[in-house]
Amino acid sequence: MIRFIDRLSAWMAKLATWMFFAIGLMVTWEVVTRKVFNSPTIWVDETARFFQVWAVYLATAHILKNRDLIVVEIVPVQGHPLRRKVLDSLMLAIIGLFAFIAMWHGAGIVAESIRMGRHTSTMLGVPKWMTESAIPAGFGLLLAQVAAEFVKLWRGSAIPAQGHASGEQTGG
Repeated sequence: MIRFIDRLSAWMAKLATWMFFAIGLMVTWEVVTRKVFNSPTIWVDETARFFQVWAVYLATAHILKNRDLIVVEIVPVQGHPLRRKVLDSLMLAIIGLFAFIAMWHGAGIVAESIRMGRHTSTMLGVPKWMTESAIPAGFGLLLAQVAAEFVKLWRGSAIPAQGHASGEQTGG
């Protein structure tokens, strides 16, 4: 199951990468059509935002998996493996709690949008649930990755935080 979660996170990060690439193409297209042909599009702004929201939320689990989060070390852990595991467990628990709350409330917002039939106020009038679904999906994936990282941490196979793999000292 852990391998599946890791692969799913990696695949979602690749999808997010391609979505960011597509945003670049869309914005370039908009600039060309607006400045060169004096004919702006009605779809680029909303579509690019839609892709950006989904890409950010889909990439979060992979960022956690690779320990690419911003880390501020308050309690020194160099040379204290048990202290490191305990503090990493606490960090994962906090992220997991936040992910669960965001996923839960996000799912409620999506359900409400579907029930009320909310749409964006743009010319495209896209149903809001399509964008809002990124929150429970992204945080659900993050929560699954938190669980996988917790198991890997206590099995001894977790990736150390940035700066600790090579023995660098970070803050403190």
